[in-house]
Amino acid sequence: MVRIQSQQQSTNIAKLPCAEGAAHNDWLRQHEDHCLQNTRVELRKQIIDWCDDPNSRCIFWLNGMAGTGKSTISRTIAAELAEKKRLAASFFFTRGKKDISHSRMFLTTIAAQLANSLPVLRISISHAIDNNPDIFKQGLREQWNQLILNPLKNAPTQSIQLIVVIDALDECDSMQDIQLILLLLAEAKDLATVQIKIFLTSRPEIPIFDGFRQLSGEAYQDFILHNIPLDTVSADISTFFRQRLSPLKAKHGLGTPWPDERIIEQLVERAAGLFIYAATTLRFIEDGIDGPEEQLSLVLSATKSSPSTTEHLDGIYTTLLQHSVLGKRGYQECEQLAGRFRQVVGSIVVMFNTMPARNLAQLLQIPLNRVSRTLNSLRSVLNVPQNENQPVRLFHLSFRDFIQDSQRCSDSRFHIDEKERHTSLFRKCMSHISQLQENMCNLWGPGVLITEISDDTIQKSIPPHVQYACRYWLDHWRLGNPVEEDTEIIRQFLEQDFLHWLEGLSLIGEVSNGAYVVIALEEMLSVSCNAH
Repeated sequence: MVRIQSQQQSTNIAKLPCAEGAAHNDWLRQHEDHCLQNTRVELRKQIIDWCDDPNSRCIFWLNGMAGTGKSTISRTIAAELAEKKRLAASFFFTRGKKDISHSRMFLTTIAAQLANSLPVLRISISHAIDNNPDIFKQGLREQWNQLILNPLKNAPTQSIQLIVVIDALDECDSMQDIQLILLLLAEAKDLATVQIKIFLTSRPEIPIFDGFRQLSGEAYQDFILHNIPLDTVSADISTFFRQRLSPLKAKHGLGTPWPDERIIEQLVERAAGLFIYAATTLRFIEDGIDGPEEQLSLVLSATKSSPSTTEHLDGIYTTLLQHSVLGKRGYQECEQLAGRFRQVVGSIVVMFNTMPARNLAQLLQIPLNRVSRTLNSLRSVLNVPQNENQPVRLFHLSFRDFIQDSQRCSDSRFHIDEKERHTSLFRKCMSHISQLQENMCNLWGPGVLITEISDDTIQKSIPPHVQYACRYWLDHWRLGNPVEEDTEIIRQFLEQDFLHWLEGLSLIGEVSNGAYVVIALEEMLSVSCNAH
């Protein structure tokens, strides 16, 4: 009987939808940086002291502007806590990555990790799922109460203190959800036995400030990362450059000293307290085809001293793009390469989910070798995996901020017009949807269950780039700058491809989203028709 109950609990816990890439140690994050041993020492000690203090406040909010190293600190703290068996759960929001760019799987993912970290919660969470099988489809408040708060309240009496790490909350795509999440997390302060604390990072955006203002002062403490004295941060960045450039010197047999003290000081000064500048500069020096000495010279000639924080970072991004994408080519070839950059990289920065280079080429309907050459020249700012089945991602959102801002991106050849890219992707999506056909999986009857169809059959019939098109075509149309031609494309879709699209959605398990798309489309077309 006990074994049957245990099996039922495991079955129920396995039903919890878990966001791919959410955990700090997910395989997608295995190559991301952690703090070097002798850096961020005082801050890391302060965070661990907060974890250890039973009387400290429920939430520790580490906020800082882009590039100050929040996520690196989060990964380091999460790893340290996991090693000590004190990490209850972790969720790293990432904009543009399907499951971790929104809140729909946030609490179910946390609940699943809690059940694994604290087995005494499995019974209560399993009962909650038995009593409310639709809990996965319900709102954040219901999921929080039934899957997390009540199980923690009803846990067998024992004094336990565990930590949840939530990184980059500002990258959740709904500000209303962000503010609700903060209100819900603050309720953990009233737990008596199983105490959960939340270490949370974000940019200091106004909606998040407003969300914290709604909490009582007893619920949280904050730490403003970019208010750390510049001398302290600069010392850490100096340590970073010294430790990471040393093996590069040995690898290439460079003379000593390289780089000398004056150059280290210049690099630190240009970083202006931004770790993302240091990390990008290092990758540029490491990956350049001209060798580290030449690459370092290019870095040092990129920007002059400036009081503006972002101008140093903008300078290295501009130099990197001009050198890596264009090189010393003629005008016509440079224009062609810049256009390819806007097409390929511009698509990556506005897409709603990441994908491997092969699928990206298929979505854009261009040769794979053209995509690969573009991506391989940009490994300083893009994570381009050796495994062709893994998705291409940005190393840091500051690069996207840069190329989408015409004021910061001074070389207009690299500026990405967001609306133009969305419109182009909408048209590519509709082109793929128009190729769908009736009974595309060659099923043997109309009553076949989705569970009876193998994943291989679905993937072959509806490859990833077509699945992306089915899911996101309306989002791209909504955020683009559509013209009458695009409205005509939608009319043809409704007349010729609508049922094929619904069949495709059902095969990939997204048919429930089709209803929302239809409702949204009706509203948007009504507005568009009224405008005309």
